[in-house]
This record gives sequence, structure tokens and C-alpha cells, in this order.
Amino acid sequence: MSVTAPQGFEAAGVAVGLKSTGKPDVAVVVNRGPLKVGAAVFTSNRAKANPIMWSQQVVQDGVVEAIVLNSGGANCFTGSFGFQTTHQTAEKAAQLLGVSAGDIVVCSTGLIGTGDDVFRAKVLAGTEHGIAELSADGGEAASLAIMTTDSRPKRAVAERDGWSIGGMAKGAGMLAPGLATMLVVITTDAVLDAAQADAALRNATGRTFDRLDSDGCMSTNDQVTLMVSGASGITPDFDEFAAALAEVSQDLAKQLQGDAEGASHDITIEVINALSEDDAVEVGRSVARNNLFKAAIFGNDPNWGRVLAAIGTTDAAFDPYDVDVWMNGVRVCTAGGPDRPREDVDLTPRATDLLIDLKIGAAAATILTNDLTHDYVHENSAYSS
Repeated sequence: MSVTAPQGFEAAGVAVGLKSTGKPDVAVVVNRGPLKVGAAVFTSNRAKANPIMWSQQVVQDGVVEAIVLNSGGANCFTGSFGFQTTHQTAEKAAQLLGVSAGDIVVCSTGLIGTGDDVFRAKVLAGTEHGIAELSADGGEAASLAIMTTDSRPKRAVAERDGWSIGGMAKGAGMLAPGLATMLVVITTDAVLDAAQADAALRNATGRTFDRLDSDGCMSTNDQVTLMVSGASGITPDFDEFAAALAEVSQDLAKQLQGDAEGASHDITIEVINALSEDDAVEVGRSVARNNLFKAAIFGNDPNWGRVLAAIGTTDAAFDPYDVDVWMNGVRVCTAGGPDRPREDVDLTPRATDLLIDLKIGAAAATILTNDLTHDYVHENSAYSS
């Protein structure tokens, strides 16, 4: 049921022709309360879509009544027309729900730089149609409506003693941190205030979505929104809630990684014994963004030399001649030199594990990425055609 698994939420997903396929393309998620708490984190790209600029203002007071999302158009670099479209979307939803437009979050995803009167009319029609179709069983339909190049919807639920968290996500390309490129809506019926919601969300995204680095490309529309209804009447221990939120976020992040455009390997890069967590992240990300390494994994080639070359470009503290590297459980490099034969490594499974031991501290971090394939290049060379 995704975002409607927790109590107090209704959702819908409808088709209004934004996608040429005729599939659902506008989603609405509404918080029926009693609490109307909201928090969000946004892309750190300086080039931001109109819905991002609008929604950043909406969440400042910690109140979110509803969220309207469309696929089939990013509404980015569309000038004042595009911002007016976002504003009118929020006003339409607010009018139909009897709330303030300043409490409506708006999200868009699709091709950048396109938008006209037809696009606006369809988004507004979808908002009206979606609100008319709202139901407590609408979470699955909503998760379908936000898909673009995704091959499948992404949903996750965590249930605890009397309260729960539900989530949906979209994203299959341009997956890189700050945030990873995605739209995510997470709901909970636990009782939290705005400060707690914001703190828990930032903690969760910082170690899950922000560490998904599929192709090193950051989009203009990325947003993760948490909505709190309090309908369970239960106030959980904050640490327990934060752990559950991180669990849902990691589940969705792994689903996004598994559906990355054209990928044939899902690569988990674990960096251990770093001097600091920041160093571990920097080292892991240097490998995740190294096209030579990613191409080698696509070719099932355990070329560990490319790992050492990649991490040597970082400012992290370690001795490059005292590093161990494992690939799928086989130590192929020890103390900066060869260990077991490359032929001992089986890289044919989709799941690929890379372990890097820096041998200088006690910190660790994990980065998720994918290989670089012919299919990825093809999909992204023909995206707007």
C-alpha cells in the first residue's frame, strides 16, 4: 500500500496524457491528520526546478497538507510560466481540499526545458482528477503515476508496535547524491513534531539516498518529503523512529539502485578502517564515479588496479601502498600489491561487492552504484527523442 499504509493518509494516481503511453502521470497524497507535520530535503543542484523553489518555501513552517506530483515533464527552466504553473497547481489542490496553497508541496519529473499551456492544463486537470479519486487504498496507484523511465514502482513499509512508516520512490537515471536523483514521499502515523521530523529525515537521507551514486549525475528536481499524520496516537522513542525511517529509506534506495537505467551490476562499495566517515565516503564515491572501474565491472573484469587509481585521487588519509581490496569475497589486492588470482573472482552475478580496507582508522561507509553499460549510453542518448 506504500504511502497509504500508515493511518491518516489518502492517495491517488491518475492518467491525464502527460505521458505518451497513456499510463498514470499525476499523483496526489493527502494528510488527513490530526497532525499536518511535514519536512523535506531537496537537491543541492544550483539549477532547481520550479516545484523545488516553491516547495522549499512551503516546508519552512513545518506544515504540509498534501503533495501533488506529476511525471511527464520536469517544469524546469520554463521561466515565469513554469513557476506560475506550480503555483496554480498548489492553488487548485488547496481550493479542492479547503486548505492553504502555502501548505501544498509540488513535485515534477521528466524532461527539462519543456512546458506549454497544454502541459499546464493537464497538470491542473490531473490535480483535480486525483483529488476526486483519493482513497486509503490509493498508495499503489500513486507509486505508478510518478514513474518515468522506471521499469517498476518502488514501495516500502515498516511496521512497529502500533505505528508505521510507508514510502514510494521514483528514479532510474541521474542517480547521484545531494540528493540522489529521485522523488520520494514517506508517510508516518507516529506522533512527531516538525523539528523531530526534520532531524530524522536528514539523518536518514544522509546515509541512504545521499550515498546512492549510480552515474554521478545530479538532477534539478530531487526531493524527499516526510509527512506526519499522528493518527496512531503513539509517540515513539526518537531513536527507534529514526532507525525505522532509515530502514525504509535504505529499502527504497536499494530498489532505485536495482532499477538504474541499463545497469547489469548493482555494486556495493564498502570502505572500512578509514580515519573518518567523511574520508570513507570520499573514497567510496571516487570509485563509484570512476568510469574505468564501472566499465570493468560491466565486462566482469576484476581490475582492482582501477580501484587503487581511483582512490588515489582523493584527499582522504591512507597509504595507497597499504590498502587491501576484496571483490565478491576474494581478496585480490593486499598491501597495495596482488593477492589471489583474478580468475578466482566471479563477477557474473548482478550483485557485486567491493570492500576497501584503508587500514588507518575505525570509520566506515557504504556507497551504492552501478556499472557502465552499452544500454545506459543508448537510453540516455535517446531520452528526449
